[in-house]
Amino acid sequence: MINVQVRGENGTVEARAKHGLAWGPELAALDQSVFPMLGHLLPYADTVFNSRQVVTLLAEVPRLPPGVVTDALARELLDLGQTVLDGQHLYLWFLGD
Repeated sequence: MINVQVRGENGTVEARAKHGLAWGPELAALDQSVFPMLGHLLPYADTVFNSRQVVTLLAEVPRLPPGVVTDALARELLDLGQTVLDGQHLYLWFLGD
């Protein structure tokens, strides 16, 4: 399970998703040229997006094929991404196992 958090530059957790991102064949098969942000996630590593990268991520979420993320997580990703954009020195973290 990949958990999602918004963290400040000093590592403080500012917000977190209630739903995790399950690693499965749908996520693993994402075309990285079409989904450059989510297509590069790994189930065993942390990935951090800055505000410029979050803009690209927010554009990806509505285009994801069915089954990659749940509707609840998609809403949370959009909300957490907006939190990063609305704040200063915030980052979106995907925390692998």
